[in-house]
Amino acid sequence: MALIDKLKDEQKLAMKAKDKLRLGTIRLALSAIKQREVDEQITLNDDDILAVLTKMVKQRRDSVAQYESAGRQDLADVESAEITVLEDFMPQPLTEEEVAQLIEAAIAESGAAGMQDMGNVMGVLKPQIQGRADMGKVSGLVRAKLA
Repeated sequence: MALIDKLKDEQKLAMKAKDKLRLGTIRLALSAIKQREVDEQITLNDDDILAVLTKMVKQRRDSVAQYESAGRQDLADVESAEITVLEDFMPQPLTEEEVAQLIEAAIAESGAAGMQDMGNVMGVLKPQIQGRADMGKVSGLVRAKLA
């Protein structure tokens, strides 16, 4: 089933269950997807939708950190709940061992020899890891391997 169809089905279930938080979060996701489709005049595939959801999760994680540092735990809890809902639609996260194996394979595949080849390695990794691992952490691990 396509990811957009899954989101729409879950939206209907959330309406029937009167789950306001889940319904609101799914509506936000569908809205962000529709906005990108309208802006770029394309129909998004599952990988593009996954990129939108990944961006939304990242934004919410940043918000949680800011709310907690400002002492607004009530707002941080709402954002955390939204993260949980969004993660239901994302693929299972990779373990650290799996990430390390993918990095090794990408370095071998791209023939990277040093830091100047980091872009090539990340280009190979991104499609494999998108939505399944934090790209910032992966970037740091690649940098450490190439240094």
